[in-house]
Amino acid sequence: MRLFDRLLGVPACAFLTLIRKLMSWQEDTEHVSPRKVLFIKLAEQGSTVLAYRALRLAAERYGRENVYFMVFEDNRFILDALEVVPKENVVVIRENHLWEMMGDTLAALRHVQNAGVDATVDLEFFARSTAVISFLTGARIRVGYHSWSGEGPFRGDLMTHRLFFNHHLHTSDAFQMHVEALEQPAKNLPFFESDIRLSFGCMDRGGPVKTLFELESRDDDYPAIAVSDAEMEGVRSKLEAAGAESVKGRRLVLLNPNCGDMLPLRRWPEENYIALAQGLLDAHGDIVIALTGGPAEAEVVDALSGKISRDRCFSMAGRTTMKELMVLYHLATVLVTNDSGPAHFTSLTPMHSVVLFGPESPALFGSRSSRSHLLWAGTAFTPCVHALNNRETPSEDNSCMSLIPVEDVLATVEGILQRG
Repeated sequence: MRLFDRLLGVPACAFLTLIRKLMSWQEDTEHVSPRKVLFIKLAEQGSTVLAYRALRLAAERYGRENVYFMVFEDNRFILDALEVVPKENVVVIRENHLWEMMGDTLAALRHVQNAGVDATVDLEFFARSTAVISFLTGARIRVGYHSWSGEGPFRGDLMTHRLFFNHHLHTSDAFQMHVEALEQPAKNLPFFESDIRLSFGCMDRGGPVKTLFELESRDDDYPAIAVSDAEMEGVRSKLEAAGAESVKGRRLVLLNPNCGDMLPLRRWPEENYIALAQGLLDAHGDIVIALTGGPAEAEVVDALSGKISRDRCFSMAGRTTMKELMVLYHLATVLVTNDSGPAHFTSLTPMHSVVLFGPESPALFGSRSSRSHLLWAGTAFTPCVHALNNRETPSEDNSCMSLIPVEDVLATVEGILQRG
């Protein structure tokens, strides 16, 4: 995706910027509030959860029926689970094959043009592909990040409402500012009056790991995913099939050792997960541990379960659909996970999560649910992955993750288990 974005995106953005300059006399400089708004966020389901407040604000201002969302097909589930964008307004692009993706993109552009969308909100940071899509919709208002003086990768001058990326602003607040910018005359940007303020909170736990953002204001208004009794029983049956009799009458702890292919540096070392699982099982006879992951991760996760080598530990990787995974979160007490999508999915369930951060900052991407416990070593060389470098880093060493001690994670999980 990055290679495609760089090789084709840069010349496309440059060419379309020239076209925009030549046609600038046709642009309406008088500000008029939009009627129909299209959000563009193709990848990363976790960030879609962080966009919930922005989506809700747009639905309140312009009517839920006038809010649209463009997304890759594999990332649609969480958007539907949020229930803020009507399902018929979700514009899906398949991404498994290049020609299929290009055809779906053209069809998506026709769809939003025919729907009369007159404003776009580009929720990607500095991706060129979404800037191109936003311009080609023909929307008269286009909100998105702009590289003013090199603060981020070049993606032309395709936005009418150009925003400045603030690396101290939490992503959920940044997304809300995109929606607020829709009501601003373009000449006022990138700076305008907003009620959003920076919030900082840090509690030193006496070691190298810090729990960040124990904030006064939390986004505890995430919608809860509805789960039926039949769905609960179905997942319980799968748990018992995978974990035999060990599941019955015991509390469930989940470990998600995966971080996806996009950024392998976010992975906490495998030996740490083994030590954590063995420590929890040795200390608590009333818990079982299930390891989670997608179908592509099943083989690796199954092998990790074997290395933990305890009767009350088993793998559920590849054995659940996305909806069943959400049901599983309703049955569990706590999830330990690398910084990835599941860290945000838990905000939609009653379960606690312990989220391990390394190359990215929880100050920007941490879940704000009061049930989220964010651990980060906070070393001098992190975060090394951020929007301004297009999430690319020269580092091949994720010592920022290995510096999070097993003892600190174990103590955090113990505290959650003791509170019940």
